[in-house]
Amino acid sequence: MDFWDRLCKNLGVRKVSVMDVSKKHGLEFRLLHAITKGHPWYGEWGYEFGAGSFALTLDAYKKAVETLSTLPLSIFVSQGRKPRTHLQDLISYYQSLSERELVNARDLFCFLMSLIHDAHKSSPTKNDIICKKRRSCTPGILCAWTRNDIERVEEAMFRVLRAVTGSNWVSWRALRGAVCKVAPPELLDYCLKELGGKLTSYGVVVQVRCNPDSGAVEYRLDPGSIPSNGIAACTDFNLSNCRSEQHLLQDLRFLYEAILNPQTMPSYGPQATRDLAVSSAAKLLDCKQFVKEYRPEKGLSITNPFGVHLSCLVELMELSEEGDAKPPPELIVLSPNATISDLKLEASRAFQDVYLMFKRFKAEELVGYAGVDESTQLKLLLGSIETVEVRGRCLGKNGLSRFRMERGLERWTVDCSCGAKDDDGERMLACDGCGVWQHTRCAEIPDSAAVPARFICWRCGSSGQMPTPASGHCKDETAESGGVG
Repeated sequence: MDFWDRLCKNLGVRKVSVMDVSKKHGLEFRLLHAITKGHPWYGEWGYEFGAGSFALTLDAYKKAVETLSTLPLSIFVSQGRKPRTHLQDLISYYQSLSERELVNARDLFCFLMSLIHDAHKSSPTKNDIICKKRRSCTPGILCAWTRNDIERVEEAMFRVLRAVTGSNWVSWRALRGAVCKVAPPELLDYCLKELGGKLTSYGVVVQVRCNPDSGAVEYRLDPGSIPSNGIAACTDFNLSNCRSEQHLLQDLRFLYEAILNPQTMPSYGPQATRDLAVSSAAKLLDCKQFVKEYRPEKGLSITNPFGVHLSCLVELMELSEEGDAKPPPELIVLSPNATISDLKLEASRAFQDVYLMFKRFKAEELVGYAGVDESTQLKLLLGSIETVEVRGRCLGKNGLSRFRMERGLERWTVDCSCGAKDDDGERMLACDGCGVWQHTRCAEIPDSAAVPARFICWRCGSSGQMPTPASGHCKDETAESGGVG
């Protein structure tokens, strides 16, 4: 992308649009990055919302990002009397690892992405476990719990581990479940995080490992010795370094499917919150087109600071069959002593070079300055004005009749129930009655289903109109065969 950026700047490109369908590890980047960054993956290079499918607006896109990003994790963790699920255990596990509180979906995915980034940089092996010396606990760091509370929970965990025969390991989930009634979930998660390296009064040490096959954190007691000062060894097992990059990616995929993916999101309450989350996720997936404006006039102003820089609009004297088609303005750079005649000549060249439909365009007058002599210098005439408009015509027999702005030669009408009035890149089909195009999804035809041989839209259906011989097909099919709906 950096090379592409440099190329566009050197070529003086004004605007570039991209369709973001980037995906990796089964994750849609435009959804994941919208949650963690607030913008799509292409946003790292300055691309912004361009056009949303299914009539999605910029305000709706921003609202969907905010709704899904601030989805509270508490609605997944609270279980009532139901058995704990893997999703709840996974959320609690990463909440216990984080130094700061993970409150919503954005916090969780940002933290997990940072762990994956660190694991990728260090590239640890499966059995590469990092043990670091823990700093002395400062008073007041656990203001919500007393030392007696912590010791009571740790003692309960020690008893569970002592009951395990032989050298068997106990998983994080099993150990937490065995002492779930001893203390609140937050205190249990903290104690599990700090349990590694603890030396018990029985003369054994709590060992922690990351299972190389399942990636689960596991505990067991091994023989140890009590230091001469009688204080338990103060070592720390860094749980965030325990899980390999592969296991972290598996967790990311699972959490993505459970919290973000609208098609696989499990049922949870309240139902209104889930429905809003599903709707927001679907909107983010529907937004694929992003745009970046390069503004080449800034670079030209530096290379030619004494020239006349004008943003030039064009008005056509003749009208095409579909009305007056106006392209966006072009930047015109002229010499300091340029005249009206020079402006018309340069404007004609600029639009001829950029647009095929203006190949024979000729600017004939400067709008708003009729009757002014063409030898008049622009600096004296315009002063500080930076935008002008020229009026002209396209010479030749056919003129503009063969062209349409941004659509080539195709002629069709879009009027979908979602509000779309133009082609947005999604699959469409045409009504066999009126020939108007609409989305197959809005017509309740799944993307995986074939297009029916005959289709009548709800407007024609309500008026009782019968289909004519096959005139409407799926837009994807007509594009492949060269037909026009």
